[in-house]
Amino acid sequence: MIPLSEEVLFAKFEANPPASSGLIAQSQARLSFPLPLDYVQFLQRMNGGEGFLGEHAYVALWRVEELRERNAGYEVAEFAPGLFLFGSNGGGEAFAFDTRSGQFRIVAVPFIGMVTWPTRSL
Repeated sequence: MIPLSEEVLFAKFEANPPASSGLIAQSQARLSFPLPLDYVQFLQRMNGGEGFLGEHAYVALWRVEELRERNAGYEVAEFAPGLFLFGSNGGGEAFAFDTRSGQFRIVAVPFIGMVTWPTRSL
C-alpha cells in the first residue's frame, strides 16, 4: 500500500473548522471515557467534516459537540455496549471506537440491526 499525503487524502473532504480546546474539553467532560489522543488532535485540526478520503472512501465525521447526542439518539449504549460512534460512511455503516479493550480500536458497524451489531476492524 502506498501512503497518501494529507493533501491527497483530504483533497475531496470538506473539513469543518477546528474545534477549540474549550469545546473539546466541554464535550469530553460529558463522556464516561477519555477520547483517544489521536482523535483529539484530529479535532484540533478539523472538527469533523464530510466527503471522500482518498479516491473511494466516503465519510461523514461528526463534530465533537454532536457525539454524545448522536450516540444517545442511536441508543448505542443499549444496542452496542462498548462502542462509541463518531461518524458514518453516509450509508448503512457507522464508524466507532471499540472502548471495551481500552485500545480504542476503530470498527465499522451496521446502523441496521443494532441489537446484533457485528463489527469489522478498519
